[in-house]
This record gives sequence, C-alpha cells and structure tokens, in this order.
Amino acid sequence: MNARTFALQNRARTSGNYLAPVPAQRRLRDRVRIWWREIDRVLLLLICLLMAVGIVAVAAASPASADQLSTLKERVPEFMFFKRHIVFQTLGLGLMLALSFLSRDSARRLGILVGAVMLALLFVVPIIGEEKNGAKRWINVGMSLQPSEFLKPGFAIICAWILSWKLRDPGLPVIAFVTGFFGLIAALLMLQPNLGDAILFGGIWLVMVLLAGLQWQRIAALGGLGVVGLTLAYVFYDNARHRIDGFLGGGTAFDQVDLAQRTITAGGWTGTGLWLGIRKMNLPEAHTDYIFSVIGEEFGLIVCGMIVLLYCALVLRALVRLTGEDNLFALLAGAGLITQFGGQAFINILVNLKLFPSKGMTLPLISYGGSSTLAVCFTLGLLLAITRRNPFLAREGGSLRELIERKEERP
Repeated sequence: MNARTFALQNRARTSGNYLAPVPAQRRLRDRVRIWWREIDRVLLLLICLLMAVGIVAVAAASPASADQLSTLKERVPEFMFFKRHIVFQTLGLGLMLALSFLSRDSARRLGILVGAVMLALLFVVPIIGEEKNGAKRWINVGMSLQPSEFLKPGFAIICAWILSWKLRDPGLPVIAFVTGFFGLIAALLMLQPNLGDAILFGGIWLVMVLLAGLQWQRIAALGGLGVVGLTLAYVFYDNARHRIDGFLGGGTAFDQVDLAQRTITAGGWTGTGLWLGIRKMNLPEAHTDYIFSVIGEEFGLIVCGMIVLLYCALVLRALVRLTGEDNLFALLAGAGLITQFGGQAFINILVNLKLFPSKGMTLPLISYGGSSTLAVCFTLGLLLAITRRNPFLAREGGSLRELIERKEERP
C-alpha cells in the first residue's frame, strides 16, 4: 500500500458517518484532563495535608495505645496501629479519588444506595451488633463496620435529593419528609445508644432545612423539642448521663475528657517532641478519639492551632465553592456533606479541650480507623464529585426561592 492509498483510507475513516475508535489510553487521558480541570484542587490539597498530618499523629500515638493493649502474655507491636493506618489511608485515598471522577447524577445514585443499605443495617445493629463499652454500634463484616458512619453521607445525599423536589413542585412538604427521616434515624441511634451521632445527624438536618427555607419560628419550636430530647436522654440513658456528669464535674467513671485536657496542655506551646510525651501513656483511645491531645503534648499548642486552621480552611473552601452553585441538589448535598465533616472534627476538638462532653467521635482524616477512615474518604469523595464544575460555564447561583422563581419563569 502506497502513501496516497493509506491517506485516502485514513480520510474515509475519519469522515462521513464513520468515526475511528478512540484508543482506551487516550480516553482515559482525556477523562483525567477533564477531571483535573473541574476538580477543586485547593480542596483536594487541604484534604491531602490533613491526611499527612494524620500519618504523623498516629505514629506518635501508636506506642501508647499498643502499650495499653499489651498484656504479660502477649505484647502488641508498638507501631501496629501506625502500619494499619497507612494501609487504610492508602485505601481511603484511592476510594476518594475514584469517587471524585463520578458525575453528579452518579454520585447522587451511589449516595442514595449506600444510605438505604446502611439504614437497613441500622435496624439490625441492636440485634446482631458487637457490644463495646456498653453500646452496640458495630457489625462484624471481616472488620468492625459502624453503619452510622456511612449513613451520614447517605443521609446528606438523600435529604438533598428530597429537598430538591421543591423545584418540581413547590407544594410538596419536603421539609416534613426529611424531618421524619431524621427522626427515624435518631430513634434507631438511641437504641444502640449513640447520642453523639444523633446530635451530629441533627446538625446536618438543621443546616439543610435552613438552606431549604425553613422558617425561624419552626426552628425555635424544633429546638425546644431538641432540649426535651436531650433531657430525656439524660434521664433514661446511663451512658449519656455519665458523660454529661463527667463533663460537668459530677462523676469520675467517665473522666477521659479530663485526662485529654491535661495531656494536651502538658506539652506547652512547642511540645515535648515526637515520642517524648509521657501523659499520653495513660490516655485511653490515644490513637482515635483523643489523638488531638497527643498532638498537643508532643507537637505543642501552636501545631494544634494550625490543624484547627486547616479544618476551617477546608470547610470555608467548600462553602465558597458552593456559593456560586446554580444546581439546588449540589448546593444542598455539598452543604450537608461539609457540615458532617466539619461538625465531627470540631466536636472531637472541643472534647479534647474539655469544652464538650465525650462523644466517642474520631478526628476525621487524622485519627486511626478502619471503616471510619473509609467512611470519611467516602464522604469527601462525594463532596469532590458534587463540587466539580466546568470553570468556563457561568453560574446563576441564588437562594432556594430564587431558584424556584427562575424555574417557574422558564417555559
């Protein structure tokens, strides 16, 4: 075949109704290029920075937790938790990046599916769940899985999906639907009991219904019901009562918060140095719930302040990204997901500072965890997917009422 014949055949392949197949490698390269253009790179950088902090923090806390689990007959390796954390961080990072390639519709479908499955598991947790420290919150599936951790992002996605129905029919009682959904989940969580997660779900619900236009008078009324609920929890749930009493100084059975506060201040402004902390050796759950205190002892309060700033920057960046959003579902889902992440982080930090009762929540992206690490990365993967957008497209933005009015004006 001469050069002229080859050129004519090549022209025929690329003209008319015939399109030459695009090589898989090129399709992948084009998809990655589009992803890199649309992803919020600043948000991704902040997430990676917090994950890097988590690797160092778990390395500092791992010897203390290993020592507490060791017995005379069996010695737990000092860096067992650190090595496992590296594995789960790697898996979590891969999961997050894979999810960030999803379209908004695919992210919505996945969030709804995962939320439905985890809600079903939440019904059976009190029956077949593993009991730890007087609470049944985990199911053994090869590793300890806490359904409520994966239900949090699913809850945000499902609520955003229901609230976005308002655009199709402004008369639908969508806020009543999501309120009933939240009430069901809160009741199931209190059967475990799990007051901390119930409060966090309540925070996610509150932010989303506020954005959806719930009147302040109704919010005040619901706030009163929340106070009644907390009072009932204090009266009828020993776990909640002991934690609140310990926070207020009325009990000694649950004094982890006091130990955490003394640990975080032991290092002063600059810390004792890596692996030189002493108080952490007596701190329960040093690698999970109270890892922020370990950071304070070994790296100092200045580093703790920098970590708080990183969390604030991540939350604010996500909110700024959502301010110009003209897709109601994306606005509500993104707000719900970042509320979950930021709320969990700041509750954990306040507990370590002895400003909030102990809730058994990990510090997202920093604490050691198996399913909890994967759940946080799942949440952030959905957030990255939902906040992706073409930088060359203009956005209308606006409140819920403005979005509805524009929808009604369009033919």
